[in-house]
Amino acid sequence: VVVWLDGIILCCFIKKTSKGETMALLVVFAILCLCCWASFYFILCIINGSRSYEWNCRLVTLVHGIVAVCITAYIGYVDGPWPFTHPGTKNTPLQISALVVSLGYFIFDMAWCVYFRTEGPVMLAHHTMSILGILLTLWLGESGIESCAVLFGSEVTNPLLQTRWFLKQTGRYETPLGNAVDVLFVLLFVVMRIFVGGTMLYCELISPRPRFFIKCGGVAMYALSWAFMVDIVRFAMRKSKSWHKQRVRKEMVEANGHDGKMD
Repeated sequence: VVVWLDGIILCCFIKKTSKGETMALLVVFAILCLCCWASFYFILCIINGSRSYEWNCRLVTLVHGIVAVCITAYIGYVDGPWPFTHPGTKNTPLQISALVVSLGYFIFDMAWCVYFRTEGPVMLAHHTMSILGILLTLWLGESGIESCAVLFGSEVTNPLLQTRWFLKQTGRYETPLGNAVDVLFVLLFVVMRIFVGGTMLYCELISPRPRFFIKCGGVAMYALSWAFMVDIVRFAMRKSKSWHKQRVRKEMVEANGHDGKMD
């Protein structure tokens, strides 16, 4: 709630300030957002003392994913402009607010991942490029709409990813619910990151408005999506084999009337 109000207050102040004052405000509110996310994490650690640090951090990640998807969806589908036809346009106060809120989160999560050494180079590269991309967009004062579109596409699968992890931790992953989460995650990732993301990148590259560095950032983010895609394909293949073994095992049990050993 505090982060949400932070964005609303920033949205109101930006309309009344000059460019120099706006940049100063962005720094202040970015630090404030970082403090809000960090405070939220520490509060969760106190409340959920019996849970691990990663459990509480993933709760913060889940909340950010939901908040980011809701704000950017409103920006893209209601507030506008449409990112596929108007890339490179001037940032609106609402776009700036959404980016600053996410910037604070990415800095917090990056610091947490580095401190606890929980993520590999691909995820750290994703966080680094996200932070640099948001900073560049805010500095230039343009291309906020496509940055919000990228943020929506990258965070829309996040709640499913966190749900999958929580199901594993609570012993509920090997259930129909866990299977449904996996299937929905893979499908949503392929559609949003690869197909929709590829269309967004094409529109970005052929448009004369976006800066060259913004286009380079779009190419880098899309390439990173393919790096994630390789891991997802491997996961999907393992999952398919697992489902096949379970189906064969079930057929043998039904045919023999007992639970036979499977290699």
